[in-house]
Order: sequence, then structure tokens, then C-alpha cells
Amino acid sequence: MRKPVVLVSADVKPIDGFDWHAAISSYLDALVHGADAMPVLLPALGPALDLDSLLDRVDGVLLTGSRSNVHPSLYGGDAHERNGPFDTRRDATTLPLIRRALARRLPLFAICRGLQELNVALGGTLVSEVQEIEGRQDHRAPESGSMDERFALAHHVDIIPGGRLAAVLGDARVEVNSLHRQAIGTLAPGLTIEARAEDSTIEAVSVDAHPGFALATQWHPEYWVGSDTASARLFAAFGEAARAQMTATARSAA
Repeated sequence: MRKPVVLVSADVKPIDGFDWHAAISSYLDALVHGADAMPVLLPALGPALDLDSLLDRVDGVLLTGSRSNVHPSLYGGDAHERNGPFDTRRDATTLPLIRRALARRLPLFAICRGLQELNVALGGTLVSEVQEIEGRQDHRAPESGSMDERFALAHHVDIIPGGRLAAVLGDARVEVNSLHRQAIGTLAPGLTIEARAEDSTIEAVSVDAHPGFALATQWHPEYWVGSDTASARLFAAFGEAARAQMTATARSAA
């Protein structure tokens, strides 16, 4: 039996005078080893892509985190150097991708920037430099040359009892990593909060109208999928949803 195929968002990276469309390997490894799925990179080509033709061929969508931020013009904010860097070609690709994938009820897992893209795509806003807001914690990664230290589990989140995330992880608190300067400001219509940090920062959401797996986390479960129980459960659940989608598509085509 073939494995489900998951479309993975890519960043545009200038390297050696060329524009590369790339994704960090930890997301791809988490799909292969944690979700038992096959990743396929989606280049950030914006309107040049026929998204419906692409989505016809996949069983789920993963939106990755990134060092770049969603451009503030897309949610009514003012762009300046402090809330960059930006990747407008990724924005032009992922925001319509989100809307098309949700319309098709495809399994969707959005991580960090992906959560922020989901919120903006559905009409929400973001806030920058969360660490400067009174009462908020510093959610940025520690300065370190070690990726294990940068992605170390740093704080707890409280899962909303009875929600979709609780169905995967249970109602207990879980410890997560924290590597972001931006967060959800105004929650988009059609999203439900699934978890908050101790300082009230929204850490996870779900899509109300989606009947299956449509979750987003502000933290990075991909990094510890091989050793952290909560991270492993999230990717396993996403993989199960993608396999169910693959089976349903095969049956409808028969």
C-alpha cells in the first residue's frame, strides 16, 4: 500500500546568486518518520501554480515554520524592518493554498509561521515583538549555536478541555518549545483556540468547519518527534488523517 503524500510549503532563499525554494529537513523527517507519509515540496511560485491540480494529487498539507514573517499589508499592519524579514512569494503561495485546501477538507497541519498564515488567510491579524507586550513572556529562542538548545522545551501550554487538540494530546498541560516573535492578534473567524501559554498567548488553533484534522501550533513539534510524546502524537494523528484521506480518494475514484 502506498504512503500518503503531503504537500509541504517552501521558503524562497537567496543562495549563491540563485533563488532556492527550500524547507528545513526536520519537517520532512517528521513526515517520513513521525507521520509515515511522503513529503513533496511546493515551490513558492504564487499565481503561477495551479493549486487545484496539485491538491488533486496529495493527501494533506503541511505549513512549515520559517524565519520570515507574513507581510503586515496582508492583515492591515504597517511593514517596517523590525517585523521582518518577509517572504512575499511564500505569502502569495500559502494563503491561497490554505483556502483551497480547507475548501477541499484536506488534512492540514500548520506550524509556527504556518499558524500565523492560517490566521491571516481566514481574516485574522498578528502582533509583532510579543516579548515587548506588558504581561507577556519572551517567546524567542535562546541565543545558541546548538539547535537542541534553541529548540529545547521551554514553557507549558494549557490545552482547552474537550477540544480537537485535547483529542490528540489529552487535557493535561504539555511542555513545548518557543521560537517566535509574532503571535495571533485578532483570532480569525472560523478558528477555535485549542491551547494557550501561561501568559495568554494563543499556542494552538483548529478550523471549525473542517470535519477532520485541521490543527495549527505556534510551537515546533517536528523537532522532537522522535523523542517527545506530544510531538510524536501530533504527527502520528496527522499521518492517520492523511491515510484516511488517501483511502477515501481511492474509493471515490473506483
